Amino acid sequence: MSNPLFFRNTMTSPWAPVGLSVMLLTLVACNGNDAPKPMPGTPTISSVAPADASLAVAVTAQPSAVFDQAMAPLGQGNFTLMQGVTTVPGTVTTSPDGLTATFAPSSWLVAGSVFTATVTTGAMSSGGTALAANHSWSFTTAGTANLTPPTVSSTDPAANAPGVDPSATMAATFSKVMDPLTITSASFTLKHAGTSVPGDLAFGIDGATAFFAPASPLAASTTYTATLGTSIKDQSGLALAAPFSWSFTTAAANTNPPTITLTNPGANASGVALNAPVTANFSKAMDPATITGSTFTVQQGSAPVAGNVVYGPGASATFTPSSPLTTNSPYTATLTTGVKDLQGDALAAPFTWTFNTGAVAARGPAVVNLGTAGNYAILAKTQISTVPDSVITGDIALSPAAASFITGFSLTADSTNVFSTSPQIVGHAFAANYAVPTPTNLTTAVGDMQTAYVDAAGRATPDFLNLGAGNIGGLTLAPGLYHWTSSVTIPTSVTINGGANDVWIFQTTGDLMQSSATRIILSGGAQAKNIFWQVAGLVTVGTGAHFEGTMLCKTQVTLQTGATMNGRILAQSQVALQQASVTQK
Repeated sequence: MSNPLFFRNTMTSPWAPVGLSVMLLTLVACNGNDAPKPMPGTPTISSVAPADASLAVAVTAQPSAVFDQAMAPLGQGNFTLMQGVTTVPGTVTTSPDGLTATFAPSSWLVAGSVFTATVTTGAMSSGGTALAANHSWSFTTAGTANLTPPTVSSTDPAANAPGVDPSATMAATFSKVMDPLTITSASFTLKHAGTSVPGDLAFGIDGATAFFAPASPLAASTTYTATLGTSIKDQSGLALAAPFSWSFTTAAANTNPPTITLTNPGANASGVALNAPVTANFSKAMDPATITGSTFTVQQGSAPVAGNVVYGPGASATFTPSSPLTTNSPYTATLTTGVKDLQGDALAAPFTWTFNTGAVAARGPAVVNLGTAGNYAILAKTQISTVPDSVITGDIALSPAAASFITGFSLTADSTNVFSTSPQIVGHAFAANYAVPTPTNLTTAVGDMQTAYVDAAGRATPDFLNLGAGNIGGLTLAPGLYHWTSSVTIPTSVTINGGANDVWIFQTTGDLMQSSATRIILSGGAQAKNIFWQVAGLVTVGTGAHFEGTMLCKTQVTLQTGATMNGRILAQSQVALQQASVTQK
């Protein structure tokens, strides 16, 4: 698929336009044509895009304004877009250097319509000085509405397909670009015997493909029906002429036994914190009733360790000791063959591993359990793109979108079609449309990613609240839980200082923006695997900057030219790399 478009809906990230962008703008002061002359040091807008009075603007356009000095992050309250008197919903982002603000509409703009963008006097410079007057400009989008109703051109699985993988993702491709806001759990459903199947929706970057990923594997040897309702509309507001339904039948029960994909502590690990939980991640969803204190045990020599066993988040089990472990001592963890998956298949053999404790307990909150999402350097739902050459050390994975949405990597499929390789990846690339067991593994991993995000976002009672008003440049950060009710900026290098087992969780309800040529520096033995950045908005790592830790991002992650990072990118929409480097830690 060449030159695909992508966008956001309420469950995905802000889209970025690809294509022509020509706009009409009219500059207006809020109090008329005689705007006051700005005082010295007052910020001004030096240019806007699209340019003033432009015509035939692409419906994928994102208005932007360039300032003559660095600005504090703008929001929807001080950068708006109107279609006549109607407010256009969207997201406002400010570049890491503070010089450019961009408004990304939540969906394509209406064709053949006039829009007005306004930056208000609520926009402040980084020094706290406001614009002298509102700055407005207008533009007209190109084209007229296409009066041909959309149709469904293809589905996956195909109609009446037999032997479908129970963990497969459903997909429907339309005849034209659609309105993503009309693709909802009410308009795209999957049912068996009249009962709806819960799942997760996503929309492809081509603007014409909708995906439905069941929340858990479907039942074996069962017929399901997917339906697209007439509330689904294209960009011109035209709906499907009639509901579209198709059915398929799942394959017989999976008799492949589950396996252990990751443990923490790892096998033969040393210096383990005395208060560390013991976790094991499985290759597939497990039966929680089989994960108990008798099937998951920890021993010091022959003496059992008292503790509590729980299943989750995701496909993982956790043993939490009732009291701190003994210093500098060996321990053995065991999972028995009583552990079974949802199909009743047990571990093929008992799984045992050992580790050695250190002398101290870990500081900071408990680690965020990534489950099987931790197996990947990059995991996303709608797109992974690169401007060659990037370098990724570790595996990358995309689900529910297909491999065609992994762009710029020059992928070569393995003969088994379970994975692909790329000269830019020291590892493998996986996608939802690859051969078994990849679809099942990725469904589990995406679920684990979302669970980890909820876990990190839900941690309460922060040790630090709104530290630096969101500007953490130049600070040294001790272990703990940090929370911001705004975006977080890193305009200068920041140091994360603590021991090898200490933990940091950074929560922000806004964006995370790291300026060019800055660094996150680890000291005192701190490790990237114990640092978690939970970001509700966008993540941008500037040109030549260096980042440390795991990104748990609700929307989009961008690593600009020459950016590097140690850790993982787990994004619930898309990841864009620009000759960047990611090393899994």
